[in-house]
Order: sequence, then C-alpha cells, then structure tokens
Amino acid sequence: MNVYKEKTIGEWVAEDYRSASVFKSFGIDFCCKGGRSIQEACEAKNIPEREVEIALAEAVMDKPEQGDIDFKSWPMDLLADYIEKTHHRYVERAIEELKPYLTKICKVHGDSNPELHEVKQLFFESAGELTAHMKKEEFILFPHVRKLEKHLNDGSSVEAPHFGTVKNPIKMMMDEHEAEGDRFEEIARLTNNYTPPAHACNTYRVTFALLEEFQNDLHRHIHLENNILFPKAVRVEESFNSLN
Repeated sequence: MNVYKEKTIGEWVAEDYRSASVFKSFGIDFCCKGGRSIQEACEAKNIPEREVEIALAEAVMDKPEQGDIDFKSWPMDLLADYIEKTHHRYVERAIEELKPYLTKICKVHGDSNPELHEVKQLFFESAGELTAHMKKEEFILFPHVRKLEKHLNDGSSVEAPHFGTVKNPIKMMMDEHEAEGDRFEEIARLTNNYTPPAHACNTYRVTFALLEEFQNDLHRHIHLENNILFPKAVRVEESFNSLN
C-alpha cells in the first residue's frame, strides 16, 4: 500500500480531516509531530502499522465526504483570519476560565491529589507561552502571509520582511507548537487522560473536561497552521522569489 508509505501524517489530515480521529484513537500526534510517516509513528508507539492502515481505509478511503470544511482550498488570508477569530480567541477565553478552576481544585484537592499542582503549573506555563505565541503570529507572521496572498490575487509587490524568509518565523512557531504539544501530553498523562477520580467534585470534573477540550482545540489549531497554512506560505514565497 504505497499510499500509506508516501504521505506524512500531517498530509493525511490536511487532505481529509476525518483521518485525525483515526490517529487520535491510536494516540498518534497528527499536529506537532505531523511530519512523520505512519510507519515511523507506529514504530514509536509500538502499534501494528496494519491496524492503522485498516482504520484509515474504513474512516476515509471507503466513505464519501460528509460536509467537512476543505481548509486546503481556502486562501491564506481567510485561513489566517479563521485561525485568529476561532482558535486564538478560544484560547484567550479558555485560559481565563481555567485558571481560577485549577487554582480552586488545587486548594481543595491538592493534598489528596498532589499531581494537580503540577497540572496547574504546566497549564499556567502553557497559558503564558501561548499568549505570547499568538501575538507573534497576529503581529508578525500573519500580516506577511496576507501580503503573500494579496500578491497572488493582484500581483502587488511584497517588501522583504525584517525576518528574511517566511521559513524563519514558521520554524519558530512550529518549534513552539511542538513544545505545547509535549506539555499537554504530560497534562494528559498526569490526569489519566482527563479522567477525574471517583471522589471528584463538579468543579474538578468540569476542569478536566475543559482541559481536554483545550487540548483538542489546540490539535485542530496547530494542524491548520503546520499542515496547511505554513506549507502554502512557503510555496507562495518560493514562487514569488523565483520571479524576482
């Protein structure tokens, strides 16, 4: 099955987002580590490669599309706007909601469940890093991406950015994506994949549910950037440079 060997996990998800649920079910990271092949990911997780191939065939190759959004067809400026208005604004709201919840459950349950203090520390670190990360995208990278899209539409000139090539901020963003992916993998481990203990109060349960929702949104958010927006920006820049 050469199709399984040739494409990276990120390319699978970029072409059909339904494959994301397959990779997630096997615990395979499709966003931060989307540059790996299925074989490489399976070897790292000690998962039979054939099982993943069969699951992909059932989920993607043998079923018609059912109204999923084709983000690959979107122009870069629209996709950047969508990421900002959907995912960046969600992160900001969720951070403000989760911080007091984590503080409360640490105060009430921290003695009996000391791992909560580590979860709180990790999330607060992530909140600070993601806040700075999103501002770098909104004020540095995305404005340049919009200029590249405008060049595609009307041939307008694109001034050389202070960061040189778009590959430079993209590499920084992808490195930061990977760091946050790793941080949330640790949060998931500490919370037993967001499973509250039997004695957990409602705040405890809500906090874990919100943390899981946050990680799921982060995966979709990073996927749109790493696997769709960033590669497209690199291709357009390379095309633009070849004509100048």
